[in-house]
Amino acid sequence: MSAPKPQHDAHHDAPPADAVEKIVPLIPIVLPVAGAILIFLLAFIAVFMA
Repeated sequence: MSAPKPQHDAHHDAPPADAVEKIVPLIPIVLPVAGAILIFLLAFIAVFMA
């Protein structure tokens, strides 16, 4: 019997990509845009109801 060969995969050593780390750089853009849309919708509802 031969000794088992150690497996060395190039992509095995890298940690898996985290979904949160992909989203975090977009927060400074998405948060103000979402806030502006929310304020616009609330103002539209207030004018429509008045």
